Amino acid sequence: MPGIEFDNTYARLPDGFFARVSPASVPSPSLIKVNGPLATELGLDEAWLKTPAGLAMLSGNAVPTGAEPIAMAYAGHQFGGFSPQLGDGRAILLGELVGADGVRRDVQLKGAGQTPFSRNGDGKSPLGPVIREYLVSEAMAALGIPTTRALAAVATGEWVQREESQPGGVFTRVAQSHIRVGTFQFFAARGETESLRELADYVIARHYPDARQSENPARALLDGIIDRQACLIAKWMQVGFVHGVMNTDNTQIVGETIDFGPCAFMELFDARTVFSSIDHRGRYAWGKQPSIAHWNLARLAEALLPLLADDEDSALKQAEAALEGFSGAFNAQFVDGFRRKFGLAPSFATDPKGAESFVNLCFDVMAQQKVDFTLFFRHLTRVAGGASPEQLLALFDDPSAGQQWLEGWHAAGPKNVEAMRTVNPIFIPRNHRVEEAIQGALRGDYAPFERLDAVLARPFEEQPEHAEFENPAKAGEIVSHTFCGT
Repeated sequence: MPGIEFDNTYARLPDGFFARVSPASVPSPSLIKVNGPLATELGLDEAWLKTPAGLAMLSGNAVPTGAEPIAMAYAGHQFGGFSPQLGDGRAILLGELVGADGVRRDVQLKGAGQTPFSRNGDGKSPLGPVIREYLVSEAMAALGIPTTRALAAVATGEWVQREESQPGGVFTRVAQSHIRVGTFQFFAARGETESLRELADYVIARHYPDARQSENPARALLDGIIDRQACLIAKWMQVGFVHGVMNTDNTQIVGETIDFGPCAFMELFDARTVFSSIDHRGRYAWGKQPSIAHWNLARLAEALLPLLADDEDSALKQAEAALEGFSGAFNAQFVDGFRRKFGLAPSFATDPKGAESFVNLCFDVMAQQKVDFTLFFRHLTRVAGGASPEQLLALFDDPSAGQQWLEGWHAAGPKNVEAMRTVNPIFIPRNHRVEEAIQGALRGDYAPFERLDAVLARPFEEQPEHAEFENPAKAGEIVSHTFCGT
């Protein structure tokens, strides 16, 4: 395996942090896609990854030198209910690679077989979730949103039984970290304070080194995680992304988007938008994501209490003070992000109440008029550049309502068109297009997947030859529910 220098610093933590397990072999792997630019960033040879030896590594049929495959242990709140032991039930961390940029990243195989955390599952992945995660995670990266990445997608040549028998796949995920809020909860729930401290020390050393200089490193760690989550959720909101399953075991501690099971992008604007087939009460709706993030971070703060101070009262005060910072950090990112989407001057954000009122008025109009979220900002950008407002107003059930809002926007001052073009995507992974790619892959036709992946790699660029990818779903194409791959 030429030039691959795997390491696994997490595997040097005590055995209770993980289980040592090897990927299951698969009968007839075939390569669907290798992410060449990411491979280069990781110092991997793209051409070698496409050879039989490279395919063996990406499918789990061979373990690279230096790798120490493990399944990580963690707990988590799932839809508000606590599970004291979850863990990697169908994912195996091969190890870590230090990229050309000096950043250490995890390389993990999803769908790689049973682990001690599989809870009677088979540890496999159907091909559909592999295609979805590849497309959406790479789209998020192209949109400038912190995210785990897709290195490769492989078909395994075997069938996986869910509600029906489906082709199997393995997804190679790359992340700065696979440590989650639920990882801290795992040890806190067991009262294992020393393990909790060891985990915190590891996270600080690897991901938040500046916290070591703080008078209270655990508090600095908590502050850092809160800031990154606040930024992440604000960025989700700005592109209409609905994660779908914001459990604490899906809340990563370095602020990357992780786990793309029932995720989707909102089309017609509605803050109550939910896609997950199991989110019957709308817990993880688009508009609730900030409050859920705050709730998840409160669970992290609870887990860290023994490290924040020696006595409980002082620890609680530290936790509460840290959590109070979330709203300010989120609101600042949220308002500034929408300021740029509207093309307004930085002074817009200096009046938080006025800015929030402006944004909410726009949301109200879009909801009442059933306006497509992405197309609204796409055509608003064109109007700012001097185009006729005809296409923008055509999005409204009542164009006069759009015209009235537009007059208020014009009155808000000069517009920075170039800034708008860098934050208002023309192309997003619309749900029906992702579904089209999945259905094609299930038939062995990867052309829709390849075409969509290529379009989404340039989300802010005009692509007249792919203009149909801008369009929302037609009546018979609407995807109203998405599903977890397990």
